[in-house]
Amino acid sequence: MTFELRLLATPKAVPELRHHLRHHTYDVRLCATELVTNVIDHVGEGTPVTVRVLSTADGRTRIEVTDPDPRALPLLLRATATDEHGRGMALLDALARRWGVEQGPDRKTVWCELEDDLNSLTAKGC
Repeated sequence: MTFELRLLATPKAVPELRHHLRHHTYDVRLCATELVTNVIDHVGEGTPVTVRVLSTADGRTRIEVTDPDPRALPLLLRATATDEHGRGMALLDALARRWGVEQGPDRKTVWCELEDDLNSLTAKGC
């Protein structure tokens, strides 16, 4: 099953995205919203993005967020206890089996893969 949503990366869009992903696990919702928040913080509020959640051939759940800025690449930072920012990609790195970036001339897609989303309501047929 594939989920795809086009939206503008705004703070208001984050809880809306979580709502659209309510049938997925908490980790899927968290990673997707962290990737969108990264776009807001580092590319700019109002940036058009496409969010995809899909199953891979090897049984993982892949989350992709595509935006139109191929230059603003995510960085894995090690935030200290007093830092107010810099934890998003570290959180994603801790949850994801793997993650990366695919760059094109006019876009980039930041993606991560989680273990199978078997705990989702969708997988249980609800």
